[in-house]
Amino acid sequence: MFTGIIEEVGIIKNIMQEKGNLFLTISSTFSNKLKVNQSISHNGICLSVSHFNDSEHTLCAIEETIKKTNLKFLQIGDLINLERCLIVGERLDGHFVQGHIDCTMKCVSIKETNGSWAFKFKCQENNMRYLCPKGSIAINGVSLTVSNINDKENTFEVAIIPYTFNHTNFKNIKIGSSVNIEFDMISKQLLRFNK
Repeated sequence: MFTGIIEEVGIIKNIMQEKGNLFLTISSTFSNKLKVNQSISHNGICLSVSHFNDSEHTLCAIEETIKKTNLKFLQIGDLINLERCLIVGERLDGHFVQGHIDCTMKCVSIKETNGSWAFKFKCQENNMRYLCPKGSIAINGVSLTVSNINDKENTFEVAIIPYTFNHTNFKNIKIGSSVNIEFDMISKQLLRFNK
């Protein structure tokens, strides 16, 4: 379980394909504090550490994860949002994020708005029901608030403050970039109960 408050932006140092699996090696300042099999959010994806040393850790993504996320588009040198799992008893600054990606979406617009940025994403029509004005959403693992929904276009926007822009990989998102989406689990459960 995570909060969507990014702890660090890591750098992808190596990518290796083995059968249907993808092994990524990430450089981070907390790699030396990790344990094998510990859950870490990588761009919002809950993945387990398979190896680590003083400056890097390696994780394995299986075929199902590769299909459903933007991992397949990552390259050596790319930045990746990192968050270690929630410690019970600490302040919860974001919202409950499971690290289970629902889908990927493409960025269709970026507007600078006098010191902040409005990022617009194209949503699959059947997923629009999970969006709620001022509700929570995790994009590449970042806990954000939905600021605008357009049901005619099947799009929504999030507003990015300077700190988030500078301390996550939002600064590298361009029009056409694919991002990982996790809808708010409370919205998903409420809709399931009301079927």
